[in-house]
Amino acid sequence: MVHDTHNVIPVTLALLLHVLLFSSLIVVIDFGDRTRLAVPLAIKGTLVTDNAIVIPPKVEELVPPEPDTSEQDRLRAEELKRQEDARIERERLNRIKQQEEERAEKRRIEDEAEKERKRIEAQRAREAEIDRQRLENERLRAEAQAAREAEIDAETNRLDAMSANAKAAYIFAIQQRINRTWVRPPSFTVGMKCVLNVRQLPGGEVVSVTLGSCDGDEAVKRSIEAAVYRASPLPTPADPSVFDRNLRLIFEPAE
Repeated sequence: MVHDTHNVIPVTLALLLHVLLFSSLIVVIDFGDRTRLAVPLAIKGTLVTDNAIVIPPKVEELVPPEPDTSEQDRLRAEELKRQEDARIERERLNRIKQQEEERAEKRRIEDEAEKERKRIEAQRAREAEIDRQRLENERLRAEAQAAREAEIDAETNRLDAMSANAKAAYIFAIQQRINRTWVRPPSFTVGMKCVLNVRQLPGGEVVSVTLGSCDGDEAVKRSIEAAVYRASPLPTPADPSVFDRNLRLIFEPAE
């Protein structure tokens, strides 16, 4: 007796039963037309013996349906879009912040430049004011100095005039004294002129007499020297400032 270890016989019988049922379903019997003979359907079968190996029909594997991920995809797309929008917004805010920082830095540099410009202008204005004040002070000092020099010159001229007048009067008095004491020698001629160098003491006492250029002869020269000694002491000036120990006199007697 053959042992059916693979359940071949039951499987074969089950297949035959299914084939018969399927064949009976496809047989068409037209009861309306009695003249048409029913054509029996040919049934193709396979004889299965006890020794035959029955290959079970290939049963297609059932592929489970793919899960619906559209909602997850939508949520993922929304999350990616949200992240992209957030990144774009951060970049926009960073650009705005950078632009504000650049504008602030530019304003700071411009403010510092403006402060420096104002400082330089103020410094230049102070220097210009200092120069103007210096020039004004120099002008005032120059005017004051010129005024003082003018006063000094005027006073000097006045004093010089007074001194000249006093000196002229002093010299004229000495010449008159010498002329009165001079004894005219026979060799004197009209128009004769001699230069006298007289040294005297503060009281007018004559200590020496020398003649420079002289048109007279020896007799005339000796007579003039004698006249100077006889005129000693010489007259003193009214203004002591015009007194001079060394006098240079022009002796030019009249006719």
